[in-house]
Amino acid sequence: MTDSKKITEKRFNELYDRAYDKHYTAFTEFLNLEEQSILAGSYLPCVTYGGYESAERVVAGFGEDVGTDDFPIVCVCIKPASQKFADKLSHRDFLGALMNLGIRRELLGDIIIYENCGYLFCLEKIGEYVTDSLTKVKHTTIKAEVTDSLPFLTSIQPKSQELIVSSLRLDVLISAVYRLSRKEASLLFQQGKVFVNSAQTTNSSYTAKENDIFSVRGFGRFEYISTVRSTKKDRLVVELKIYR
Repeated sequence: MTDSKKITEKRFNELYDRAYDKHYTAFTEFLNLEEQSILAGSYLPCVTYGGYESAERVVAGFGEDVGTDDFPIVCVCIKPASQKFADKLSHRDFLGALMNLGIRRELLGDIIIYENCGYLFCLEKIGEYVTDSLTKVKHTTIKAEVTDSLPFLTSIQPKSQELIVSSLRLDVLISAVYRLSRKEASLLFQQGKVFVNSAQTTNSSYTAKENDIFSVRGFGRFEYISTVRSTKKDRLVVELKIYR
């Protein structure tokens, strides 16, 4: 076990013990996929949430009866002062502008781009700093404000899709979803980029189970729903939900 993994596990255990010994709720900062994998392997009871359903970066909450309304997360809408004169803004542009403010990545969750606006999920304690300090993204003057309106939610819903595959092996599914060769898919496992239900895996022959969620860093996520039928050539027609 690496030193960084030991430190992360220790942090989770301390938060868990503090929450249940003192009977209050304790929260992590935003966790990336590797940290979520360590948390999943710890089997500590907790709730994870990133500000909206299916967020990639999430906060873990420890304590009795913790609910999503308890999480110290706000959404900041970052929009051009004038769309007419705005650059076309990307995820990298928004993240870069935030990093230039000296904000640690662990304080920031997902950034969703919708109609050339960035919707940033961040810890509540830095929300005001972001709205007061962020004035420009790329060459574009912007306005930032905390919002409860999330108009992008409909656009990021997973798309149901049927694919024909030779088996339910995870490397086969990844190849089909992202149109990769089996060799390219196998390399993703070797690079530590594949996660099953938030737990990192190197097992390319893992057999998908109903409602498993697979994350492939750099590509996205998909959920295996069921096998719909077999073809005349004994291949499988599977239903997936794919997050684009």
